[in-house]
Amino acid sequence: MRPPLATIATAALLLVAGACGGDDDDGDADQPPSVPPADGGAALSPEAAAGHQLAKDSGCAGCHGADFSGSLGPSWVGLYGSNVTLDDGSTVIADDTYLTTAIQDPAAQRVADFSLAMPENDLTPEQVAQIVAYIRELAPG
Repeated sequence: MRPPLATIATAALLLVAGACGGDDDDGDADQPPSVPPADGGAALSPEAAAGHQLAKDSGCAGCHGADFSGSLGPSWVGLYGSNVTLDDGSTVIADDTYLTTAIQDPAAQRVADFSLAMPENDLTPEQVAQIVAYIRELAPG
């Protein structure tokens, strides 16, 4: 005799739910998983790992490259601490302040040689800080 369809469906749901995460018994179930940086070095901090996932989920990779090495927008790999030339010819250092402003107000300081404008976004200050942390931790590839 075969088990009822409801029993099979319930068992399948429990298996899927168990495979999707939950408490991993090390006390940090709320922490994002560690994500290796672009250069294969040490794992990212929890804040940077959250920023990495958020950047992927928010579509940033569409312009900054799937591996954040650039395509339509500036590369994030090795960006932090570098000199950035803006479309008005001035230069700035890509530090926390610049990156935060660039993400929160994309039209404030446009990077030279990129014709597409970065779209506005609805990221919270915490989410912006997470993405900045990710950019900070990306090492040159």
